[in-house]
Amino acid sequence: MSFDKVARRQRIRYRVRKVVKGTAEKPRLAVFRSNSYIYAQAIDDQKGTTLFAASSLDKDIHSQKLSKSDEAKTVGKKIAEKLSAAGIAEVAFDRGGFLYHGRVKSLADGAREAGLKF
Repeated sequence: MSFDKVARRQRIRYRVRKVVKGTAEKPRLAVFRSNSYIYAQAIDDQKGTTLFAASSLDKDIHSQKLSKSDEAKTVGKKIAEKLSAAGIAEVAFDRGGFLYHGRVKSLADGAREAGLKF
């Protein structure tokens, strides 16, 4: 069994994905964190489609020159605004195998501040 970071995160992702499912009414809010950027997607697992997406690479967020945590919070607010405009108020949070800490937590806090329920 491999004990490197990537394999560990993959095992956690599979474990979380067994429980967290997204529907059209309550999509799965999937988070991916790279070293430089953070991405969020609202996914309907029944159809296998991405409903909405936001990332720190979006021009309006990236041009602000914020810290990584502040960028993550802004991404959370942006995805929450897109979902609330579509009439979706509740999501299932999928941290993607990352610890609920730092930028992942900032994204979740930003989404909650914008009115999204987990």
